[in-house]
Amino acid sequence: MKDTVTLGLVQQGCNASDTATNLAASLAGIREAAALGAKLILLPELHLGPYFCQTENTTQFDLAEPIPGPTTEKLAAAAKELGVVIVGSLFERRAAGLYHNTAIVLDADGTLAGKYRKMHIPDDPGYYEKFYFTPGDLGFTPIDTSVGRLGILVCWDQWYPEAARLMALAGADILLYPTAIGWNPLDEPKERERQLEAWVTVQRGHAVANGIPVAACNRIGQEMDPSGTTPGIRFWGNSFVAGPQGEVLSRADDTGPQVLRVEIDRMRSESVRRIWPFLRDRRIDAYGDIVKRFRD
Repeated sequence: MKDTVTLGLVQQGCNASDTATNLAASLAGIREAAALGAKLILLPELHLGPYFCQTENTTQFDLAEPIPGPTTEKLAAAAKELGVVIVGSLFERRAAGLYHNTAIVLDADGTLAGKYRKMHIPDDPGYYEKFYFTPGDLGFTPIDTSVGRLGILVCWDQWYPEAARLMALAGADILLYPTAIGWNPLDEPKERERQLEAWVTVQRGHAVANGIPVAACNRIGQEMDPSGTTPGIRFWGNSFVAGPQGEVLSRADDTGPQVLRVEIDRMRSESVRRIWPFLRDRRIDAYGDIVKRFRD
């Protein structure tokens, strides 16, 4: 395995009304990233269509598909053709009435290396995910690929240090977050700035605390509320990659689609962990209360 790996992030709009158009945009972004030399390519959360969780509507379950399934096959074909590892994000139909928000990893030979089912499921205005998604049951288990051991987490997972830590403790070389997050258009500019910088800061903290790179790939653009009761969501983009000391290696803006190319030095984590040995100094004998909801 090489000392470096080139990572590509495909920040894209996902608001076309048909799946084929959104998938075509994902594939075009994958090809652009591969042309830039990327060997590991990350897509946004649920990139096949608009973020349907703004409302609760049972007809949206028709969007779900099995894994493996038609989208897995198309992404696998692209991975094999281009010789790249692709991390996609799908609405998984596991059985009637049982659905997951699932990330899939296609290795460079086109095989399905593994999948991760989103563990933390939000239920907030505009983000009614508990209506659609069963919490993941695959745990925080990294996925081995030809470019390394990938710690895949999804969107709301990115706010939880426990998820990042468990992936790191299982040997993840990098944390990858497919994401769909944005502003309420009614929020004031200062509140928007606080939310965005909190999102970046907490993930940079995961990089620091675990001594490994972190990448978050977000969707971009305005998506309307189908019910018309709210102004919808303005997805803020700002996809970025941070190194193992939290240093921002590359960051997109909030203006439109963009493909980021970032060279990751595999040996940086080894070097950083030698000078900041957080894993060595953990007091695992004193953390029992961490599994409680709250300490009364």
